[in-house]
Amino acid sequence: PDYPAGQGGYVYINPPMAVTFDGITDGSGHTVVDINRWQRLQIVNAVDQNGFPQGPIQNYLGVQWLGVKPYQLARIDSTLPWIDPGPPPFFGTATHAQFVKEVVAVIRASSQLDPDDGATIDISPAVYGNNSLDFSTGEFPDVYDGTGYKANPATGAPYAPNVVKRGDYARVLSEFWADGPSSETPPGHWNVIANTVADSPLLSKQIGGKGPVVDDLEWDVKTYFAVNAATHEAACACWGIKRYYDAWRPMSAIRYLGGLGQSSNPALPAYNAKGLPLINNLIELVTDASSAFGERHEGLTPGTIAIYCWPGETPQRVAPNGVHWLPATTWTTYQRTNFVVPAFPGYISGHSTFSRSAAEVLTAITGSEFFPGGLGVFSFPQDTALRNEKGPTATVELRYATYFDAADGAGLSRIYGGIHPPIDNLGGRRVGAMTGKGVWEAAHKYFDGSISQSPVNMALKKVGSNKGELRFNTLRAMYYRLQSAPGVAGPFTDLPGGPIQALDSSIATTNSLDGFERYFRAIRTLTP
Repeated sequence: PDYPAGQGGYVYINPPMAVTFDGITDGSGHTVVDINRWQRLQIVNAVDQNGFPQGPIQNYLGVQWLGVKPYQLARIDSTLPWIDPGPPPFFGTATHAQFVKEVVAVIRASSQLDPDDGATIDISPAVYGNNSLDFSTGEFPDVYDGTGYKANPATGAPYAPNVVKRGDYARVLSEFWADGPSSETPPGHWNVIANTVADSPLLSKQIGGKGPVVDDLEWDVKTYFAVNAATHEAACACWGIKRYYDAWRPMSAIRYLGGLGQSSNPALPAYNAKGLPLINNLIELVTDASSAFGERHEGLTPGTIAIYCWPGETPQRVAPNGVHWLPATTWTTYQRTNFVVPAFPGYISGHSTFSRSAAEVLTAITGSEFFPGGLGVFSFPQDTALRNEKGPTATVELRYATYFDAADGAGLSRIYGGIHPPIDNLGGRRVGAMTGKGVWEAAHKYFDGSISQSPVNMALKKVGSNKGELRFNTLRAMYYRLQSAPGVAGPFTDLPGGPIQALDSSIATTNSLDGFERYFRAIRTLTP
């Protein structure tokens, strides 16, 4: 649990949103104080990550993770995130235009959830994947810049086309990577992928892709150690950022901007310079004519903003729900009605962070970014694979050439699902790349024993008028004795208080500067 508010703990800035009501109020007229901050939800028959019933009002899940110890990340200031990717765009600031662009991206993704709209897409590795890490426009569908691969490196043959209905792909992708209630969660999902890789007869079990082939036990121990260290590291980094920026979710932002009005034409009704832009066939102004019987906005209120989007889960499972014109102030996510949005701030995407971090480690430990045989395949049978509604309309296969492509699929799924805008995905991918690479840099040294040769670096700085802080880097869980001597040749003797087990990335001690020259060193051991 978090500290009480009086001791620096988390304070809810906004009242909860009653999701079944129009707008972003709590159902009693109380609305957001700051749309840039996270707004928790009030959900009827809510369930948690484990599928257990919850009270209707969400509590911040993982609020204490800004202070949870990671595997190897280091920082000095415990009030700051372990990695800071910078802030997301915010409403009403210098980044307002980008904020709106990100919101529109989620709306556009929601409009593509209809398998009967006639649109198809080739999701073969021949055209999908091989994305650069830093590309982002904040627009949809231009989330990634990859153009696929000319050939499967394991076979030398081109990847076969894989043309599916766009609406089937969007729904399958969203639900496959959802990892919501009663699931193994994103870290567990990547353990399942690690299982699949380990079980492949095409995998040569060489640590780092070189050296001798190891037995199954050694492979499993080292793989699951590294993968789970990477996902833990990702959790520390990601949830520290979530806590630090406490940033908005698309559901609140879309409803809020839709309630403000349209920002495209001052001469039209419902104008507000900070509202949603009007985009034909996506975001439109309801008029007397368009709301008439048989027209596109039938039944909607003239002078309000309509969005073409998924209508939400319904009891029927006879056919897909498709997409419809709905009031912008009632927009919802492609999720179950008892879950809707996870109970923590949006920025950055946990799915993107977990997935990229795990993908970095799987790439490193196998020695290749490609799945064994150059292809990872996940199949979803017609009509029965989806939970949010009936589908897909035909069997769909998600085919990934590399672990990075699979991780990018996880990030994209959150945009289709309405959970994150593209900026959350971009930040998560960047942070996940850093955590995954950092974990492997340390993990392989534990595997080969070279971790014991890691240098101990010391720094001394003056604190106050007559004290000095001596700080040295540490390896967590190992023990350290600080010693001093009058000269570099010794003799060195232990200072009081040791040995100390390292629980963080460094240890600091403060001593009086008594005017005598002293030399210090730290002795590292596995046991006290």
